[in-house]
Amino acid sequence: MFSRRPALVTALVGLLLATAAGCGDAGGLRGAGPTPTAVSPARLWPSLTPAASPAWPYDELQIETVKGVTAPGDDIREVDPVAVVRAEVAAHPGDYRGGKAPYRDTAARLADCAGGRDRARCPVLRAYYRDLTGDGREDMTLGFRLYPTNQTAVRVYTFEGHRLKQVFANDDAVIGVELAGRAVIIRSPAGIPGYEYRTTWSWDPEQRAMVFSRDEFLRTGRPARHKPAPALSEGASGSAGPSLPEESGSAAPPPRPSATPSASLR
Repeated sequence: MFSRRPALVTALVGLLLATAAGCGDAGGLRGAGPTPTAVSPARLWPSLTPAASPAWPYDELQIETVKGVTAPGDDIREVDPVAVVRAEVAAHPGDYRGGKAPYRDTAARLADCAGGRDRARCPVLRAYYRDLTGDGREDMTLGFRLYPTNQTAVRVYTFEGHRLKQVFANDDAVIGVELAGRAVIIRSPAGIPGYEYRTTWSWDPEQRAMVFSRDEFLRTGRPARHKPAPALSEGASGSAGPSLPEESGSAAPPPRPSATPSASLR
């Protein structure tokens, strides 16, 4: 009896060659083009005296205990958000009481929060609950409008030693607020159309507070709207000043006002 193995091997080799011919060069490595030359960073003005203090008050971490507000079992969900805002108004009358107080209308509108009298006028927003401190217990993120301004107050509260503590406070003109992991992200408008500020505050176990961790100046994707340059009169000379290119992604952010955002926890 003759073995049929050589015949089978010959057939398999022919099939593999035909398959390879049909696939072409699939799977082969291809060049990605030339690699740009790496440029090391250049240090400017090495003799410049380093600043000794920050330009913005991001590091003022004055944690505040909320007086008169408790909850059974330190359950943060049992805390009345309106009572917390009332406690802040009582603790800081200069901000909320009197005709010259910057947020005087907020205190006045708190009366509309009782018993659901007029929820549209109540300045206290819905409270959200998430473990931001990493202790396995929920914390409360609370917001309320700062009338008559267009600002919104954002606060974070947690229980420590059976006491309700405010571990984050920020007053700003707000586009939106997000919670991501153990961080609070606040989006606020910038002075250039089509851009916004995005600040991130993260829990610091050593400071026992939410501390400033990132400040971004980002393009929102909405096209910038520019006013047309005024037409020059006949015979006039000169040219209009430079304007920000609408599609530029490297525009320098406008300077932030010194009071915005405020990270003081008072």
